[in-house]
Amino acid sequence: MKIEYPDLPVARRREEILEAMRLSQVVVVVGETGSGKTTQLPKMAVELAEALGQKGRIGCTQPRRLAATSVARRVAEECGVEVGGEVGWQVRFTEVCSKETRVKFMTDGILLAETQGDRQLRQYDTIIIDEAHERSLNIDFLLGYLKRLVDRRKDLRVVISSATLDAGRFSEFFGSCPVVEVEGRTYPVEDVFLEEFEGEGLREHVLRGVEYVTDLDAEGDVLVFLPGEREIRECADLVDGRGFQNTEVVPVYARLSLKDQERVFRPSGKRRIFMATNVAETSLTIPGIVSVVDSGLARVSRFSPQRQVQSLQVEMISRASARQRRGRCGRVREGVCVKLYGEEAFERCSEFTDPEIRRSALSGVILRMLSLKLGDVREFPFIDPPSPKAVGEGWKTLEEVGAVVGKGEVELTETGWRLAKLPVDPRLGRMLVESERRGVFEEVLIIVSGVSAMDVRERPQGKEDRADEAQRKFLDEKSDFGVFLNLWRGVGEFQTDKGKFQSNQLRRWCERNFLSYRRVREWLGIHAELRRSFRKEGAEGKAIETAADVYAEVHKSILAGIPRQVGVWDKEKRLYHGVGNRQFAVFPGSGLFKGKRALWVLGFELVETSRLWARKVAEIDPRWVEEVVPHLCRKKYHSPYWNDQQGAVYGTEDVVLGGGGKGSVRLVAR
Repeated sequence: MKIEYPDLPVARRREEILEAMRLSQVVVVVGETGSGKTTQLPKMAVELAEALGQKGRIGCTQPRRLAATSVARRVAEECGVEVGGEVGWQVRFTEVCSKETRVKFMTDGILLAETQGDRQLRQYDTIIIDEAHERSLNIDFLLGYLKRLVDRRKDLRVVISSATLDAGRFSEFFGSCPVVEVEGRTYPVEDVFLEEFEGEGLREHVLRGVEYVTDLDAEGDVLVFLPGEREIRECADLVDGRGFQNTEVVPVYARLSLKDQERVFRPSGKRRIFMATNVAETSLTIPGIVSVVDSGLARVSRFSPQRQVQSLQVEMISRASARQRRGRCGRVREGVCVKLYGEEAFERCSEFTDPEIRRSALSGVILRMLSLKLGDVREFPFIDPPSPKAVGEGWKTLEEVGAVVGKGEVELTETGWRLAKLPVDPRLGRMLVESERRGVFEEVLIIVSGVSAMDVRERPQGKEDRADEAQRKFLDEKSDFGVFLNLWRGVGEFQTDKGKFQSNQLRRWCERNFLSYRRVREWLGIHAELRRSFRKEGAEGKAIETAADVYAEVHKSILAGIPRQVGVWDKEKRLYHGVGNRQFAVFPGSGLFKGKRALWVLGFELVETSRLWARKVAEIDPRWVEEVVPHLCRKKYHSPYWNDQQGAVYGTEDVVLGGGGKGSVRLVAR
């Protein structure tokens, strides 16, 4: 492969970067968006490795699949090689590499998974952690892992690439390692604050921002930042309907199909308005952007230890993110950044986005650390240690699902070791383990893979009624989990005897039923991956005779993973009462929202908006809780009385879930 460098700012600092890499095991490179870090640093690592006679791989991590694949194609093109040869990539479900692959681009999750089979990461001479400023859970975990690994592997080089000037944190973390700062290649950018009109929705506000930049320049490409796919679809429809001359609207988000990804980088001869999530903030550079319209919003994942729920919330971005978005324009000529919020709102924003470890459930992290024998999570070298409350909740979850045993020297149970090998949250893995024992593995595998993917059902704007009508046949009035089984039966009609799917027929069926073909394929991929990962343990479980038995055993299996997510109907408050005094309602999109009221329900997730909603809900028998998780139940005795006939004292036994106080739920009285 040929190593040549285009005229980019990072290439002008090549000698300084190479010298830093020669003298230090760890180097931090900070550069503004557009400086060329992502594409040029791997080539510098190859150049240095060849000069030193090293033959190992250069591993480059990206936070998102879209970035890993697109950057690999770009670097392969610059080096004059085919993708899959000397330059390859690997993401979930797909690997395009070979024995000849020298530079491997991958998601950070892939590298993290590789540590389980290769603790020393021996196949790599250099590891580049790109977009480290995003501070995802995987990135923070990798940084801590590499901090320990460089002490054991003196031949390993680590390059931390960041787009923010918070590099001092990374340098200090790695023992005051050298920092190389690279300037961006930018033209002047004008900032315009365009606040929302009273009564104006996001769609109309975005359209007004696009009209503003169009009045200034009717030919330059525009990048619009939005919080999620739904907002992209809604805004794209409105902007497209506006009829701007010689203009096309192009969506950009992490879950795009390969064909749609290529469309982003392929010139069309028209002016283009890109509607993007924050995947285009740092991970993906779209060429030719003249103007940016920034909604100031992002969808942020947060975990509440009290509710034991991970939810996605739309929030104002940090000032660092706002600067990244602004830096996407002004590269080809002078640009304009229209901010759809006021200066005061901008000043109230936090300086940096909270690292994911401060807003995530930690049971999976703790489980992974125990399986890798990395010690106590409270002693692991995280840049920002997680909160004690989140750590405590993580341990509590692992105890509930039977993954750990012991108080002082905690060890993984047999179940814990099995869960550690599955690429899903421990609670979902516990459902699979339980389902095998109960003889309903196939059904629960469908459900677990379904909840691990995004909802395949769509409700396009203006077609909500048609979508609801088409999807009504998939509903289950007793269980939202049954929807996955009903959908799976529909998908299964297009599977051949050899296990392949008739893509064209499946795609048309999805269109008729307002289902996302791309998400259905992802669901199928997760299902196949979980089946490969799950090693069955001999016995196939008990025989199931009736549909009622199947229903019971499936939901007992689900209950094993989320035992605290039950609720009993409170007639006075007209809400469900759950563990921890949680009062929640069934989400309107649930099949149980209308119709006969269920006395007891199990809710997969609790999400708070205007009120606390339970999503993915099923009717259950409270006696199942005592059967499945007796270790979480308490028995209380009261109302004693003397029975003359028996000559003994009798009373009432209450079985409660929870600690037995006000935050508990009475399951059975006998």
